[in-house]
Amino acid sequence: MNRHRCALACALAFATTGAFAQASAPTTAVVADTLIQLYGHLDVSIDTATKGIKAGDTNAPFGSTPATGRLGWQPDISSNLSYVGVRGGRDLGAGLRAVFQFETQIDVSATPGGSMSSASSDTSVKGALASRNSYLGLASPWGALKAGKTDAPYKLSTARMDPFSATVGDYNSIIGNTGGDNRAEFDTRLSHAAWYESPSFGGFHVDALWAPGQNRASDNSETASGEPDCTGGNTPAAIPSTTGTCTDGSFGTAYSIAGRYEAGPVYAIAAYEKHKGVNRTGDEVPPFPAAGAVGVVDEQAMKAGIQYKLPTHTTLNAIYERLTRHAPDPNANERQHNAFWLAATQTIGARDDINVGWAHAGQTPGDPNVGPVDNKANMYTAGYKHHFDQRTNWYAVYARQVNHTGAHYDLGASGHGITTDCHDADGHCFPGKTLQALSVGMQYNF
Repeated sequence: MNRHRCALACALAFATTGAFAQASAPTTAVVADTLIQLYGHLDVSIDTATKGIKAGDTNAPFGSTPATGRLGWQPDISSNLSYVGVRGGRDLGAGLRAVFQFETQIDVSATPGGSMSSASSDTSVKGALASRNSYLGLASPWGALKAGKTDAPYKLSTARMDPFSATVGDYNSIIGNTGGDNRAEFDTRLSHAAWYESPSFGGFHVDALWAPGQNRASDNSETASGEPDCTGGNTPAAIPSTTGTCTDGSFGTAYSIAGRYEAGPVYAIAAYEKHKGVNRTGDEVPPFPAAGAVGVVDEQAMKAGIQYKLPTHTTLNAIYERLTRHAPDPNANERQHNAFWLAATQTIGARDDINVGWAHAGQTPGDPNVGPVDNKANMYTAGYKHHFDQRTNWYAVYARQVNHTGAHYDLGASGHGITTDCHDADGHCFPGKTLQALSVGMQYNF
C-alpha cells in the first residue's frame, strides 16, 4: 500500500472506529490536516517480595509496637507503568506546528481506582483518560512551548540511566526520594505546568518547567485549585479540602530545569528542581519535634550524571544527587541527604542484556520521630532481559534494600504496580529492615 492510500485507509479507520491499529509502531492516521499517532507500552510481572519483618519484631527506634498481619514473602501479579496514548499535530506554516498529546495509565492486572495502602492514599484514578503526560502546545525550529502535565525535566534527564525502571529495583526507591516513601518527590510528574523544550545546539539541550502552586492556603495546606490530591502526593484528610489537611509534603510553586549533552558514546546531565513552601507540619508531634521544628519551608534537589557506552557493548551510568530541606530544626530534618546511583548494562549478542545497579542514601541530619539516627540505606539490584524483537521482551529482576537502624526505604517506588513499604497490617512503620523482591515479567510496545 502506498503512502497516500495508507493515509486514506487510516483516516477511514479512525473515523469509523475511533481507533486505529496496524503492524507498525507507532500507529498513525491522517484525519483532515492532523497527523494522529496511537502508541502504548504494556508491562506485567509475577513477583514475590518480603519486607523483612518477623513476628515479634518491634518498630524501634520509633517505638515498641509488635508486628502484626501476614509477614514474610508474598506473591503478586503486577501491571507496571503500562499506558496508552494519542499524540499528533498539524503544520501552521512558517515552521510552526501545533502539537498535542493525551496519555493514560492502563491497569492490566488490577481494577482501576484510587490507590490505598497502610502507608498512603491517592484518590486520583490513574486509569482515567489523560491521567499521564498530556499537553497542548506549539513547536518550531527554536524549540517547543507546551502546557498541561508532564514528567519534570529533572526526572526525564536521567530516566535513561535506570535499566530497572518500573521494576522492583527502580532507582526511585532512593534517587529523587527524600524520605524513603513510595513517592519520589523529585522524580515526579507535575500537573498544571508550562514548559519549554529546546532543540539541539551542538549536542546541548535545555528543558525548563514552571508549575504554579494554585493553592489558596498561605501554607499550601489545601489541595491545589483543580486537583483531586495534595500536591506532592497523598489524599487530603477531608474532602472537600479544608485548611490544614495537606500536611505531608504538599508544596506551592515548582521549578525544574535540566541541561543535557549527547555526543558519540557520552551522555551527560545537570539538573535542578525546587518546591516552594513544602508543608510537613504533619510530622510535628510534640513533645518531639516541637511545633515549628519541621515547618513549611522550601525543598530543592540537584544532580549530575553521566552515561558512557564502551566498545565492548557495555553501558555505564553514574549519578550524584543532593537533596536539601531548609528545616528550622536540623534534628527533625529527615529530608536532606546525599544519594548515589551506579549501574551497568552488558549486551550479549543481539537479544540479551545483563544489568546490575547500586543505590546509596546518605544519613540525614535528623528524624521527626527520634532526632539524629542512622538512616543510611543501600539497594542492590541485578537483572536479565531477553528481547524477542524490538517491541517484545521478558525480564527477571532481583532487588535487595538494606536499611540501617532508622531508615525505611522501600522497593518498587515510582512505577511498579505493587510496592513494598515499612508498614505491617496495622500501619506501623518498621525501619531498619532488609527488603527483598524477585520479579519476572514481560513487556510489549506498540
